[in-house]
Amino acid sequence: MPSWIRAVILPLSGLLLSLPAAADVKARSCSEVRQAYGAKGFSLADIPYQEIAGEHLRICPQEYTCCTTEMEDKLSQQSKLEFENLVEETSHFVRTTFVSRHKKFDEFFRELLENAEKSLNDMFVRTYGMLYMQNSEVFQDLFTELKRYYTGGNVNLEEMLNDFWARLLERMFQLINPQYHFSEDYLECVSKYTDQLKPFGDVPRKLKIQVTRAFIAARTFVQGLTVGREVANRVSKVSPTPGCIRALMKMLYCPYCRGLPTVRPCNNYCLNVMKGCLANQADLDTEWNLFIDAMLLVAERLEGPFNIESVMDPIDVKISEAIMNMQENSMQVSAKVFQGCGQPKPAPALRSARSAPENFNTRFRPYNPDERPTTAAGTSLDRLVTDIKEKLKLSKKVWSALPYTICKDESVTAGTSNEEECWNGQSKARYLPEIMNDGLTNQINNPEVEVDITRPDTFIRQQIMALRVMTNKLKNAYNGNDVNFQDTSDESSGSGSGSGCMDDVCPTEFEFVTTEAPAVDPDRREEESSAAQGSYSLLSWPLVCMALALQRLHR
Repeated sequence: MPSWIRAVILPLSGLLLSLPAAADVKARSCSEVRQAYGAKGFSLADIPYQEIAGEHLRICPQEYTCCTTEMEDKLSQQSKLEFENLVEETSHFVRTTFVSRHKKFDEFFRELLENAEKSLNDMFVRTYGMLYMQNSEVFQDLFTELKRYYTGGNVNLEEMLNDFWARLLERMFQLINPQYHFSEDYLECVSKYTDQLKPFGDVPRKLKIQVTRAFIAARTFVQGLTVGREVANRVSKVSPTPGCIRALMKMLYCPYCRGLPTVRPCNNYCLNVMKGCLANQADLDTEWNLFIDAMLLVAERLEGPFNIESVMDPIDVKISEAIMNMQENSMQVSAKVFQGCGQPKPAPALRSARSAPENFNTRFRPYNPDERPTTAAGTSLDRLVTDIKEKLKLSKKVWSALPYTICKDESVTAGTSNEEECWNGQSKARYLPEIMNDGLTNQINNPEVEVDITRPDTFIRQQIMALRVMTNKLKNAYNGNDVNFQDTSDESSGSGSGSGCMDDVCPTEFEFVTTEAPAVDPDRREEESSAAQGSYSLLSWPLVCMALALQRLHR
């Protein structure tokens, strides 16, 4: 080529190369970025009108840019805030599930106890009148302890129920034997015969099993809802690491710096960023899923054999049945006690001559088996459990699913259908790196977020331990055991609620030589027999017994 031609072409080619293309001229303008930046509430004084050299950038590509140092700092903070809000919004369902359902279950159980106590009080006042009112503290104490247990008090349900029946036996034994005076020591002796004589029939044994299992399940389930609520609230409040914040800025706002404010991140790019930022949260998933499974198991118990509603609603009639059994067996019980504890001293003449009220109101409220208590929760236990089971199932795998849920949001990414026209961290093009697996250890080669896999988040580990402890409690509750009262001794007989001895296994404290009435001196036989018959006739209450029997049939 002649030298003159070369001398003309080379300068022209250099001039052409130095002239920006029409598209580049538009890209060099920062007008779109200024508009998008201002829409975020930032001052436009920070942003240039035209692209500037980007050597000052610390996170975004150091090419021609619309971002100043101040803009990069502000957008970095903005990306952190938006990420925190995204996580909180995405976990909103699971948090509200535990918050709202805990409130409903707690209201229901508390109202159920209040209704049961009121029902028993109303029924016993109508049935037994002054005899009940003079001894009502025995029943009030029963419900006080049940409420204390439910609210987290250190109450051994089996021991508490045993004490209730022992106290009731002491009171009734005095009522059916008003011709005698009983000292405190004598009454203590009487109470020790509760298990062996079974003066109340089989009601105490059955009620103990039903109450302990139902209350353990109810209290543990509500505790589980509390733990789930607290864990969800805590985990949803994330504190991104510096490495995560850099990755978020690069994903969400480096397109601004490149003059591409409308271009959204590629879906797979977003997944890698979120998996790196939420690596510790994903590690919560295994223990969370085990916790949810345990909650579902206890929920099934609440629907079936451990249904506290079916235990507490008829508890007034069950205790009345026990009292009727005591009345029917009063002569045999008294005879056995006299044999084991000794002959009591006669009461003063005034006391032995007194009689029980002659007129009783035996009109009971009609019982409807379909009736369920109306509580502050406005529902029944079956409906509550059905609802919570559906919600619990939906909350499984919620923490490992967070990246997918966030990146599926159209306001965050370009979506899976637009893999070519999306931001890949450097430019508008397809994102090529593979997607990382879930969890901290799998982030060792995460191309977007610098993650130290040797330092697990201690806060998340604390939540994992809280879930593990609660899961263990739930498993025990499923089997009718209360871990708060597990016997830690080497003895085989536990003292835990729901794990007491059965009647045919536990050794008895007293051995009776005979089942017949104690021998009485011939000279005293006629006198004591007459006094005893007077007492029993006063307290047999045939009308009351008949009404109770009829009511039991209705149930």
